[in-house]
Amino acid sequence: MENQSFNRDDCIENVVNMYSNMVYRLAFSQTRNKSDADDTFQEVFMRYIKKKPEFETEEHRKAWLIRVTINCSKKLWASTWRRRTEELDESIVFEMEEEKNLYYELQQLPVKYRAVIHLFYYENLSIEEISEVLKQKPSTIRTQLTRGRRKLKEILKEGYHV
Repeated sequence: MENQSFNRDDCIENVVNMYSNMVYRLAFSQTRNKSDADDTFQEVFMRYIKKKPEFETEEHRKAWLIRVTINCSKKLWASTWRRRTEELDESIVFEMEEEKNLYYELQQLPVKYRAVIHLFYYENLSIEEISEVLKQKPSTIRTQLTRGRRKLKEILKEGYHV
């Protein structure tokens, strides 16, 4: 594939269609609610439209979108307004009870573990790719993935003993 296909003339609608699910899932996993995920989703694609970034490859575009999604989610959590509000209780519809349970158990993990677990298992990124996207050493990503899995295992064990 030629680099020409990754220039700023790419149809925005095609990019949004191609990456909307990934951006929304990641935003939702980071923010924990639909409203904030919607805001983050909107902010990510507004930045894409405004900045009109150029990419060498499709993987570069994907990494940029993941990085911006995580940054926008963090920015939302750090805002003064956010710290002074309470979350709404939102119901999420899951096809299977296991999906529902896993979702709520994943939400108990600290954000840094949720991010690497989401990128590794749901977006199928390698440790090296996650390292590039999050701008952290691969050893740090491996450690966070290991600790996140361990913590999730503890959470799952606690859930079965209740």
